[in-house]
Amino acid sequence: MVPSKDPLHGKTLAFILEALVLHYGWETLGNIVRINCFNSNPSINSSLKFLRKTDWARKKVEALYIDMLDEMEG
Repeated sequence: MVPSKDPLHGKTLAFILEALVLHYGWETLGNIVRINCFNSNPSINSSLKFLRKTDWARKKVEALYIDMLDEMEG
């Protein structure tokens, strides 16, 4: 079986969010993706609840994760 070329394949939203928080920190993450759950008393759980309900925000977070991977490889 050929491995997927999709960098999101097999990654949970929680994994993606935790990686972004480790890489950028909440403050920088909140400046890049302007959503309240990153800027006001941020937590993984509250952010996951919001991102699971809000398609546009989840897409921004996933795109940022892909950009972060590209930056780390390049």
